[in-house]
Amino acid sequence: MAELLLELLTEEIPARMQARAAEDLAMLATDKLEAAGLAFSDAHADATPRRLVLVVEGLPTAQADTSEERRGPRVGAPASAVEGFLKSAGLTALAQCEKRDTGKGEFYFAVIRRSGRATAEVLPDILRDVILAVPWPKSMRFPAARFRWVRPMTSALCLFDGKVLPLDLDGVPVGKVTQGHRFLSSGTFEVHAFADYGAKLRRAHVMLRRDDRRQAIARALAEKAAEAQLIVKDDPALLEEVTGLVEWPVVLMGAIDPAFLDLPPEVLTTSMRANQKYFACLDRGGKLAARFLVVANMIADDGGSAIIAGNERVLRARLADARFFWEQDLKVKLAARLPKLAERVFHAKLGSVLDKVGRVERLADGLAAHLRDADPKKVRRAAELAKADLSTSMVGEFPELQGIVGRYYALASGEAAEIADAIAEHYSPLGPGDRCPSAPVSVAVALADKIDTLVGFFSIGEKPTGSKDPFALRRSALGVIRIILENRLRLKLRRIFALAFGIGTEGETWAKGSDPGAELLDFFADRLKAHLREQGVRHDLVAAVFALGGEDDLVRLLARVAALDAFLRSDDGANLLTAYRRAANIVRIEEKKDGASYAEPPDPKLLAEPAEAILAAELESAAARSGTALERENFAEAMAALAALRGSVDEFFARVTVNCEDRSLRANRLRLLTQIRDTLNRVADFSQIEG
Repeated sequence: MAELLLELLTEEIPARMQARAAEDLAMLATDKLEAAGLAFSDAHADATPRRLVLVVEGLPTAQADTSEERRGPRVGAPASAVEGFLKSAGLTALAQCEKRDTGKGEFYFAVIRRSGRATAEVLPDILRDVILAVPWPKSMRFPAARFRWVRPMTSALCLFDGKVLPLDLDGVPVGKVTQGHRFLSSGTFEVHAFADYGAKLRRAHVMLRRDDRRQAIARALAEKAAEAQLIVKDDPALLEEVTGLVEWPVVLMGAIDPAFLDLPPEVLTTSMRANQKYFACLDRGGKLAARFLVVANMIADDGGSAIIAGNERVLRARLADARFFWEQDLKVKLAARLPKLAERVFHAKLGSVLDKVGRVERLADGLAAHLRDADPKKVRRAAELAKADLSTSMVGEFPELQGIVGRYYALASGEAAEIADAIAEHYSPLGPGDRCPSAPVSVAVALADKIDTLVGFFSIGEKPTGSKDPFALRRSALGVIRIILENRLRLKLRRIFALAFGIGTEGETWAKGSDPGAELLDFFADRLKAHLREQGVRHDLVAAVFALGGEDDLVRLLARVAALDAFLRSDDGANLLTAYRRAANIVRIEEKKDGASYAEPPDPKLLAEPAEAILAAELESAAARSGTALERENFAEAMAALAALRGSVDEFFARVTVNCEDRSLRANRLRLLTQIRDTLNRVADFSQIEG
């Protein structure tokens, strides 16, 4: 078995593209190898800022021989048919065919045997196709080749079984040599195998594996911060990005000019992160420290002093810009910025951002009535100011600070703390790990903002399709679900959707669409299933409760799902589910066969057997008890009422023949089975339950 090693050396590949490119390279290569009949034991790819590497192990030195059997025309068929068959099979004479009796006559058969080609002959074409097929978000032309690549390709290393493969990459040189780190190594070196390649790269100051670089950076950041009695502010996204910027990471610590420490900490960290890719440091109390960490791609002779000084100088300039934005923004009160929002288009069919603010303000006011301790006046004011910071210079420079700096500007404008906090929190939660707002004013504004967006886009037909969700509506729906569940809000979603739609369609700026309430509720059901699945809740139980129709109180729905889950985990519940399916299947089959419905209550006079009389009485009792429990929202009691049916249902199936000779008795017993189905379906649609 042999090894394939391919390295594509380029100018710096953008960090955000490296991991995906490695995955695509490995996937394309393995697909092509399998299609060519070349089995392998392992394949993986890696990327650094300057190289894309593929290693395939356990390849055969040649393709396996193959044979293909084709049946031709019947013996004695016209000559033209025989000649056509020979030509299609690549044969020249009929003597090369076999005659076989198939039981339906004697036919000609051609057995075509093909010898496998040497792997070294097959690979060059495969690899060129793979390289040209790697998809890049952006690519460019470069002088050495006719094909496009993410950055100019300078050379390629291509070895199979230790020997150079004659890979055609136009003018890009292909051989067995490569280079190490751009600054920390000099010249080229020869490679003979992947083990040899990895060892020589490390000696040339290149960490090939992305995971190794990420772990090395994380470890060095923590160690450098600990030396100053500090901790690193957790930032997985920045760590991932920096991993793609260096081949030999060296962590250095610099100081933040104390003159800038009076700026909001979010402004400092965002400026460092967005512009310079610096990591912020925190003291043991979680407060921002006057230090930053930078990951260099260089071992400096002076221990990094010049690099640190240069980065401190650049940071001072960046923070001076931030201070300028901050001071200029503070000259204008937040409320005075509202008219500028009319110049910002939210969506062509949904008006300006100022139009959205007006809708959110009215919707939040409507929601405040359903929230305990929500001051309507503060809710309206927070909703009015929530988007005002979009017109500030700071948000113009750092869009990720919207809402966050709005809070500071609101406080500076003399607004109440609850209003300022609601401005900061109204975008939350932004993801599964983000905290949900819990203060009543914040909850009202956050819900109103998301629900207005959902109702608006659904009403004009801009809904998520497949993997496409350009307006992040799935995230908005999950945000609404989390806020409602985590704050245990008793909201009727249909009414809220209708309120939002009514508010939107009153104005002239919202295109008149159709009321999306029912469609949105289905959308929420799907999102709720996804959300609860991550918590281990079965999606079919959610579907069983939603299928009842009219259930739009998520807190109540979740309580019903929890009770249903507990019920089905019990022996009584599992056995009753089996009985339900048996009863429902019998009724469905017989109704279809008879062309009749058996939905009427059973006739007490026709309950001939003691078991069916007992079951009828138990069903009536269970229906009454479960109905009363459901009205009180005591779902555990409702399930207990159903569990009491187990004995009488089991006895009925053991003692009573449903499809008896007496037609009236048969019909009455089918009505009794229908009653079993309907009684259980008042609690949840048991037909939706899997397993």
